[in-house]
Amino acid sequence: MSELFDEEFFARLNRLKLAMHIRLDRGMSGGRKSSARGSSVEFSDFREYLPGDDIRRIDWNVYGRLDKLYVKQFMEEKEAMYHIFLDTSASMDFGEKKKSVMALRLTAVFAWLVLKQLDRVEILTLRDGRLGRRNAVTGRGSFQRILKELEQVEFGGKTGISEAVKRCSLNGRGICIIISDFLDPEGVSEAVRYLTYKKQEIFLIQVLAREEVDFQEEGTLALVDAETGEQVRVTMTRQTVEAYEKALENHNQKLERLAKRYSCAFQQVIADEEMEKVVFQTLKKKGIFG
Repeated sequence: MSELFDEEFFARLNRLKLAMHIRLDRGMSGGRKSSARGSSVEFSDFREYLPGDDIRRIDWNVYGRLDKLYVKQFMEEKEAMYHIFLDTSASMDFGEKKKSVMALRLTAVFAWLVLKQLDRVEILTLRDGRLGRRNAVTGRGSFQRILKELEQVEFGGKTGISEAVKRCSLNGRGICIIISDFLDPEGVSEAVRYLTYKKQEIFLIQVLAREEVDFQEEGTLALVDAETGEQVRVTMTRQTVEAYEKALENHNQKLERLAKRYSCAFQQVIADEEMEKVVFQTLKKKGIFG
């Protein structure tokens, strides 16, 4: 069992499901009905075999001719495609209880629930405007591999969310989850517009450290930008703290307005919160989990 979860958490996790409001117009064979016509036994096409696919759908005649594994696709039953975008910039590795740990755990939660409902998931890291891709997988047997990959993720550099997300090719409707502190100076609006144009349902999960939302320090402090290394000395008075809190509130209200404009789900999570509270109360109440 990975350090990300214990047995009790897994038992409760099994009772959750992701909420999905779209009707898929294309995809691969899976456990959900799409808007495409046909029946679950009506053959449509072939695609190359991917780890986690049902081996019973391998066409051995095709393998005999091409020496490559292909699986049959069918018309009506479709699996949803989930892309989880994980911000791995240096700012995410901040806090006594680090944002990076919460972000990795949330990524694992989403991935597990996607695989549990027989859909396909791809995890993509965002850093320095670049996109780090891992192969899309399906099937519960793929989860341990995902956990091992998440345990090896390193945080550093700048973000560049929009630049990175726009590098992702997307075909057909799907679900995109962005997990970030959203403190990227370039913003996330271009990424949201791009994903909307690509007909994606979008979840924005903001992870902040307790120190960022409950600023207690006063006096002269040396503040260091985690992503640029730039250092600034600031004298923190009550007025300075209030100005910071107002700026953060305005920033988050802007994110909420963006989410509302493009019909995204938006939720803020604090890194030191209990994982069970985040999953079974906060995100479930928001309608992200069913």
